[in-house]
Amino acid sequence: MGGVYPGRYTAVTDDAFVVFLIGMRVNKTLHVRKWWPVASAMPPMIRTLEENPQKGYLGAESFFRFWPMTSIMVTYWRSFDDLEYFAKNQDDPHLEPWRQFNKRIGRDGTVGIWHETYMIEPGNYECVYGNMPEFGLAKATNHVPVSQDIMTARQRVRRLRRSEKVASVDSPQMT
Repeated sequence: MGGVYPGRYTAVTDDAFVVFLIGMRVNKTLHVRKWWPVASAMPPMIRTLEENPQKGYLGAESFFRFWPMTSIMVTYWRSFDDLEYFAKNQDDPHLEPWRQFNKRIGRDGTVGIWHETYMIEPGNYECVYGNMPEFGLAKATNHVPVSQDIMTARQRVRRLRRSEKVASVDSPQMT
């Protein structure tokens, strides 16, 4: 069980952050020359980000499905500005593969790419990890044990929003 933390843990951060989901889907499996360059572009990007924490990348988790061949990365960023700067900076390893994708694949349908961006304000998240290694947001921020006063999701949200007056957390409103 190396690296597994028995019990329940959560993530704690007082800072805003960004959750950026990014992925690809191979639509035509036999067209390896089309989809392989797309798939192989991601590791150098992640390596650059991990070697340069000042770029604002906090961490990621990766997932893969065999059929249809699909990958997804859940990434965590300090800010949207950091994410956008990395995407557009000529000196970083994202812009050129993006240009090549548009040139070589464009709208031909062999490979799909996508992303979703979520900007999370302080107090607007909740998570729990049971019998897990450091994972996801807890790995990217602060991995802390769940204490008696934050056993439930509602308690964790209430604690995170303690300084805010959020009626929907304390008493659901009927319309």
